[in-house]
Amino acid sequence: MSTEIAPRGAELALSHLLRDEVFVAGSWRTGAGEVIETVDPASGRVFARLHAATVDDVDEAVRAGQRAVVESGWRAAAPHERAAVLRRIGDAILRRADDISALQTLDTGKTVGETTALARSAAGTFLYVASALETLEDQVTPSRGPWMTIATWEPVGVVASITPWNSPIASDAQKIAPALAAGNAVVAKPPAWAPWVTLLLARIAEEEGLPAGLLSVLPGPGRTVGEALVAHPGVGKLTFTGGTSTGRHLAHVAADKLMPATLELGGKSPTIVFEDADLTQAVAGILYGVFSSSGQSCIAGSRIFVQRTIFDDVVARLVDATRRLRVGPGTDPRTQVGPLITHSHRDQVAAMVDAAVAEGAQVLVGGGIPLDPALADGAYYLPTILGGVDNSATICREEVFGPVAVVLPFDGEDDLIAQANDSDYGLASGIWTADYRRIHRVARALVAGTVYVNTYKQFSISTPFAGVRDSGVGVEKGREGIRSYMRQKSVYIDLSGEPLPWAAEEARAACAQPHDHSTA
Repeated sequence: MSTEIAPRGAELALSHLLRDEVFVAGSWRTGAGEVIETVDPASGRVFARLHAATVDDVDEAVRAGQRAVVESGWRAAAPHERAAVLRRIGDAILRRADDISALQTLDTGKTVGETTALARSAAGTFLYVASALETLEDQVTPSRGPWMTIATWEPVGVVASITPWNSPIASDAQKIAPALAAGNAVVAKPPAWAPWVTLLLARIAEEEGLPAGLLSVLPGPGRTVGEALVAHPGVGKLTFTGGTSTGRHLAHVAADKLMPATLELGGKSPTIVFEDADLTQAVAGILYGVFSSSGQSCIAGSRIFVQRTIFDDVVARLVDATRRLRVGPGTDPRTQVGPLITHSHRDQVAAMVDAAVAEGAQVLVGGGIPLDPALADGAYYLPTILGGVDNSATICREEVFGPVAVVLPFDGEDDLIAQANDSDYGLASGIWTADYRRIHRVARALVAGTVYVNTYKQFSISTPFAGVRDSGVGVEKGREGIRSYMRQKSVYIDLSGEPLPWAAEEARAACAQPHDHSTA
C-alpha cells in the first residue's frame, strides 16, 4: 500500500492484504500498468493504490498456464487428486471468511452480512465442485457396430475469467473452481474497482498447494487487459459476467477465434404478485430481491407487477416498508442498503431516475441522495420505487443496476405474461401466489433462466444458472458447469480384429507377399 495513504480502522487491520502486487504465473510483483485507486464507497476515501497488470503480463500468464497444465501434471491428474486441492482451498476460504468479508465490504461497500454470506458461498462452491468432480464419468455409448465407443472429456487448456465488482469472491469461485476442476489453468481479470478479494483468493490457492502457473490474477482496465486476454490465441474459453454491451463485444472477439464463451449478462427481471399471495411474504421477498446489494444485482426484481385488484394495497405496503429500510455503511450490522460501488455509478443511477421522472414517472418513495450528514461523503442512493408509467417506459426497458424499482398493474395471466416477457432480457423472475396450478403455468410461460416461486434471489451451486436473450449464453453451476470448461472427444475401439471391408481384399493381398524394402 502506498505510503501516501495513512490507513485507519478496517484499512489498518487489512493492510497486510493490500499489497501493491499482481499475481502472474505464480509470481507476486508490482504491476507495470496504470495506477488503480481503490475507494471505500461509504466514505469516498482512497484506501489503497495498485499498479495494474499489462498486456505483457497477459501473454506471460497465458503461456505459463499452457505449460503448467502439462508440466505440473494437473491435466493428467486423477479427478480425486485435483479434488483434494480444491477441497483444501474451500476449507481455507471458510477459515479466512472474516478477512474476506471485511476486505470486500471495504472494497465494495456491501454490508458485512452479505459479504460474509458471499465468502461462505465461495467456500461452498469449491467444496461442491471438488465433490462433483469425483462423480463425473466418461460414457460408453451404445455400440452401432463391432467396436466400443467412448465419449470422454478433456480440458480446454487456459480459461479467461472476467468477473464483476458486485460480488467478486462468489463470482470468482463460480468460475475458477470448475475451470480448475476440469484440468485447466485460469487467468482471472478482476474488476479494477474491486480487485482485492480476488488477489486474496490467489494467495489462498497458492498456500493450499495449487501448482504455480495454474492461476494468475491480473487486475486492470477491460479495454487493455481484458481485451488482450480474450483475444490471446492461447486462451481456449471465455467466462464473463458483466454488462450486456461488453458481453456482446467480447462474444464477437470469441467468435472470431471460434472459441466457446459463457456469458452471464444483465437483466430487467419481473417479480409478480397475484391477488392470492401472502402479502407479508411477498413484500419482504420483493424488497430483498431488488434492494439488497443496493440493487447492484443482475437478477434484481426491478419490474414489480401487481394484480390490479390488489395494486393500491400492495404498493402502499411496499412504499411503507421501503421507507423503513436502514441505509448506511456496510460495516454497521444494522445496515440493509449500503452505498453503491462508486460515486460516478451513483450519479448514473440518479440520472436514470431523473430521466424517468421527466418521462412521466412518479417517485413513490426515495428518488434521491440521503440527507443524513453522516452519509454525505458516501456513494449512497435511497431505495426508490417509481410508478405512473407502463412497461414501454425507458426505466422499464433498461437495467439500472441500483436500488430502483417500478410498479406496474396487470389484469389477468395473459396480460401479465405479455408484459413480463416484453423485454430484451431473460435472466430471472419471481412469482408470488398460493395456486400451484398457476405456478406451473406461469413459470413455464415466463422467458427466463430462473424462476423463483414465493422466494427470490436464492442461489445454489448445485443448480444450473443461465440467461436467455440479452441476459447471456451458456450455463454455469451444477455438475455440468464443470463440463462447460471441457471439450468432448469420441474414441472408437475395434473389437472384431478384422480389417475394414472397403479395402480388406487389397490389404490381404498386399500383406500376403514379401516386399523389397531397400531404397536402391
